[in-house]
Amino acid sequence: MDDLIDRYLAELRVEGGLARNTQGAYRRDLQKLQDFLALKHIRDPGLVTRRTLSEFLAHLKRANLSPASTARCLAAIRGFFRFLCRERIAHENPTLSLSTPRPWVRLPRVLTQSEVLRLLECPPKGRPEDVRDAAMVELLYATGLRVSELVNVELSQLNLAVGYVLASGKGAKQRVVPLGDAARKKMDAYLETARGALVKGRESRHVFVSRRGGKLTRQGFWKLLRARARAAGIAKPISPHMLRHSFATHLLDHGADLRSVQAMLGHARITTTQIYTHVERARLKRLHAELFPRKERRRTKGER
Repeated sequence: MDDLIDRYLAELRVEGGLARNTQGAYRRDLQKLQDFLALKHIRDPGLVTRRTLSEFLAHLKRANLSPASTARCLAAIRGFFRFLCRERIAHENPTLSLSTPRPWVRLPRVLTQSEVLRLLECPPKGRPEDVRDAAMVELLYATGLRVSELVNVELSQLNLAVGYVLASGKGAKQRVVPLGDAARKKMDAYLETARGALVKGRESRHVFVSRRGGKLTRQGFWKLLRARARAAGIAKPISPHMLRHSFATHLLDHGADLRSVQAMLGHARITTTQIYTHVERARLKRLHAELFPRKERRRTKGER
């Protein structure tokens, strides 16, 4: 079966352009199946039945594998058996009637509006990098860009006179995202003074550059964001995606409609954006429990 797995992954790599990390995950998933089949004394994958795979999924559940990991494992197995059927190694595909486990809904972690304010208004130290960092964080929160979109923004994609940035998202899809006044002011300050000091006369089409004049990397932005969070007194672990989540959540808090938020985030499906309605419902439930006057309260001694 090792040879068949190698052939299957090679086909995915050459014809499907499967990423290296995904290849590794698929190999580990198929190794789990291979180990399970060995316990069942099944060496020929053409003899695997739907019942065998159902038992394998039950085995993964007993091993406390998360629904998301189980779903990915099942995706690898489905593709593997389609490959076996094409190669005439298996006569029937036992995965056709298997159902995919529903993944857990994980609410995105967000910053409060006061935490965002502290992060954005962190006092600068006067270096060109500080002006750049302030502009980047402000732009990220103002637009909800992905960190990869942020570091890859080019000068031609930015229009401060009108107030928008042209973001290039997943699948090379582009979208126009408006900027707020605060972001425009900080971007103006960065472009007029700090960027030239960082570039030092070198050519660069990217908006955000490092001290050496090259494009700032995702890892570089992670480091500066965490340093800025520490300086702002924010103790919780922070990531660029938390600002994207905060952007969407705070927009909905202030009455934005879901379709507009979807367009600004660049989500292909509205169901992806709907996760933020769960955040809002959870917040409203917490506020109701804390503030509603007719909530049940504990009696103190002496009360009747």
